[in-house]
Amino acid sequence: MYIKRILILIALIGLIFMGSFSFYVYKVMFMSNTSFEGDSIDLYIKTGTTNDQLFRQIDSYLLSIDDFSVLAQRKKYKVRPGKYIIKNGMNNNEIINSLRSNNVTVNVTFNNVKNLNDLAGRLSTQIEADSISFLSSFQSDYFIGKGFDEKNILSMYIPNSYNFFWNTSAEKFNERMFEEYTKFWQINNRVEKANKIGLSKKEVMILASIVYEESKQNIELSRIAGVYMNRLNDNWKLGADPTVKFAAYQLDQYKNTVIRRVLNKHLKIDSPYNTYKYYGLPPGIISMPSIQAVDAVLNYEKHNYYFFAANPNNPGYHSFAKSLAEHKRNARKFHKYLNSKGIKK
Repeated sequence: MYIKRILILIALIGLIFMGSFSFYVYKVMFMSNTSFEGDSIDLYIKTGTTNDQLFRQIDSYLLSIDDFSVLAQRKKYKVRPGKYIIKNGMNNNEIINSLRSNNVTVNVTFNNVKNLNDLAGRLSTQIEADSISFLSSFQSDYFIGKGFDEKNILSMYIPNSYNFFWNTSAEKFNERMFEEYTKFWQINNRVEKANKIGLSKKEVMILASIVYEESKQNIELSRIAGVYMNRLNDNWKLGADPTVKFAAYQLDQYKNTVIRRVLNKHLKIDSPYNTYKYYGLPPGIISMPSIQAVDAVLNYEKHNYYFFAANPNNPGYHSFAKSLAEHKRNARKFHKYLNSKGIKK
């Protein structure tokens, strides 16, 4: 009888132990272990993060980091950089599986970019690579091998929205952007159109950057492009105000300033970008042109306009003229408007 009681007690202890162990296993693997408000959180894991660093990073999002750590070790989990989504109510098993295989993409968007510093800053806020990495990559021989120089690297980046893994390096980002650039020129007969109007791809991008800086109204971009093509084809100087501003901004005296009115002193700046002083296109783009501006150059409007001036009666748009006399009348109206607003420089 005594032995029987001992056996029963051992059996009960075993059952309790097994039950406790089973519950522990269930808790570690299958019970919800999230501790945050909202439906989900975005978890960004940097390249080079260790397991211990990850555990500290996600500690505040979990009910028990110890339970998560135990299962992660049992499943031999190794950190993979990227962006991951942890949904509220997930158990440790689901979280670990997600961190292993569900690296999600992010939308990288850029437009209205003025220079490479601006581009590097924009990109570094959207993917892991920092601005210094991008600026260093712009100085590599990669771009020279693709036919770009320091004055035209910006033209390789076609403004749009692209899907990337968050942990994409600056070098991989550039490779993808060249692929997108190549695709861009292959569709809609863009290469053939450039050849037809007598411009290289680089020249199209340069002129498009000028057109884009002249107006943000897509409806008149092809007409403005037509004005400049008329001047180029008739061997006129382009006489583009945005190129003069660009030239000025390269000088120390105009750093951190905004030129709202192009004056005679600006027209005297000796720079290959000053198209009032030198014939032909400037040596590089003056900003990142929009897709609409590029297509406006490739499909420029055929007309007899050689001049245009901002229209004070229709802000944001321009008045076009075929003769210098007509243009001077339009320009006087705009100058009178600027004077009335107290805009002197």
